[in-house]
Amino acid sequence: MMGRGGRRSQAERDAITVETGYALLSAAFAAALALGAVAGPALLFELPGPVEVLLLRGGTVLAAVLFTVRTVAVLVRFRRAAQPSQPGRTSPDS
Repeated sequence: MMGRGGRRSQAERDAITVETGYALLSAAFAAALALGAVAGPALLFELPGPVEVLLLRGGTVLAAVLFTVRTVAVLVRFRRAAQPSQPGRTSPDS
């Protein structure tokens, strides 16, 4: 996105901001779904104590890991897509 020693344009800064927001929002949504799927039964039903604790902790850990992985994956994909594979050459899909 940025040449050596150059400054980013406003369009590049806007693209980074939008992509960061998308990464965080989609990661939060995925984490909330995972937490609800795993810990939901523990919150809705009467379960034995150890099972309830296991579901709540497991859902929390899964949600945190999923949030982190999703955020990093989206931002890495954006960074790779923004840079040309070989400077000075056109890509095959252009």
